[in-house]
Amino acid sequence: MSRVCEICGKHPSAGRQIARRGLSKKSGGIGLKTTGVTARRFLPNIQKIRIKEPNGTVRHAKVCAQCISSGRVTKA
Repeated sequence: MSRVCEICGKHPSAGRQIARRGLSKKSGGIGLKTTGVTARRFLPNIQKIRIKEPNGTVRHAKVCAQCISSGRVTKA
């Protein structure tokens, strides 16, 4: 099942999760040390909803929450 918005094309993006230890300099420590870097994925908030198309037909579509709340699609 693909996690791609049918309206705007939003899809999963890659990133990193950084593990740190220590106390920050702002809090009185000697600074944060990086102890590990792990690959991760940022997944979009995709919902499968019934939408009404401009020609009046109703169908199911995978749409991101941002497109739903901004009004780019109309729910059936």
